[in-house]
Amino acid sequence: MELFSFIWEYVIPFLLVLSVLIFVHELGHFMVARWAGVKVEVFSIGFGGELYGFEDRHGTRWRISAVPLGGYVKMFGEGDIVTGVDDTEDRPMTSDEKKVSFHHKPLSKRVAIVSAGPLANFIFAIILFAFMSAALGLPKPYAVIGEVMDSSAAEESGFVAGDAITAINGNPIQWFEELSKIVAVNANNKLVFTVERDGKVISINATPRTISMKEFGKKLGTEEGDDKEGSSREAEDDGIHEEVKSRGLLGVRPHPEFVEQVRTDPFTAVWVGVKQTYMISARILGVVGEMISGERSAKELGGVISIAQYSGEAVQNGAITILTFMAALSINLGLINLFPVPMLDGGHLVYYIFEALRGRPLSQRIQEYGFRFGMILVLLLMIFATWNDFERILERFGMS
Repeated sequence: MELFSFIWEYVIPFLLVLSVLIFVHELGHFMVARWAGVKVEVFSIGFGGELYGFEDRHGTRWRISAVPLGGYVKMFGEGDIVTGVDDTEDRPMTSDEKKVSFHHKPLSKRVAIVSAGPLANFIFAIILFAFMSAALGLPKPYAVIGEVMDSSAAEESGFVAGDAITAINGNPIQWFEELSKIVAVNANNKLVFTVERDGKVISINATPRTISMKEFGKKLGTEEGDDKEGSSREAEDDGIHEEVKSRGLLGVRPHPEFVEQVRTDPFTAVWVGVKQTYMISARILGVVGEMISGERSAKELGGVISIAQYSGEAVQNGAITILTFMAALSINLGLINLFPVPMLDGGHLVYYIFEALRGRPLSQRIQEYGFRFGMILVLLLMIFATWNDFERILERFGMS
């Protein structure tokens, strides 16, 4: 029964989420390939043997395969990227075949086809965020404290969970983002907070501490960033995170029960989608950069097991959570595929840059070695991330 429950609550949501994102990614390649006049032979969700499939009127075989941990689009002549020779049997291509061959398309069209997969993931994230903003409404927390961080300015000043802040220095506020903005620009300045507590109105004097934006960014990904409705919005709305090197920090999180879902008009929703996608992309790249420089431990890197766990938890927490998770994961997928690793889309684009500079493709041997290196690198990264997952599981059960 426990195994069935685990499969139902975690494995199935993970496979569904992953399949949707893979479909979006490959659909990007597929649509631009069709636009460029390339024949698409196979569109597969998953690898291995075909479980179900059909052929459309353009000759593309759409299939669901046995191993649902990825997918691919097979284009006519695509193997020529590596081999440099026609991959249709052992004969030269006819003129009609060359017209629909990926390898025989101009460099600009090949770049567009390869770039379309990651781009589709970013567009999908924008659409999800925009939909949530316009149809479901984004969570907008009131200025009610849900948690006071240990050893923070808020704790030392006497704030407690449940305090509703109604004014700062006599100026009325209603939303947590208003609190965040005022605190952000008042580091080391004493503020007078008007607070409602247990039906009484009291005043609390507190001085926000100074924190560097770099350190604040780290907090978003760990302690203060865990709250999806508070600190992440705080970083988004404070309006100064790119302009200054430090900000004020009080050390509180919003109360999860005092939140209003605020809908936006369609145009604002699209802007919200673009802004959220940009911010998450920048945050991910920042974390990767810190891992490479050693400022952040690579132990934080999660693999398939972590994604499965988050997928299950997101599904259990409702529509907004699952859509937010899917959008974030779609951005991750788009960024990963743009990394300059030969096996990934970014690796193809690097080859095309060299082709554009040299006026001809790199040699067959260089491309083959590059793809082998890329495959080994990706496999090692997957093994390392999965090992991190197992270590977390062992720690959870006290077995590390």
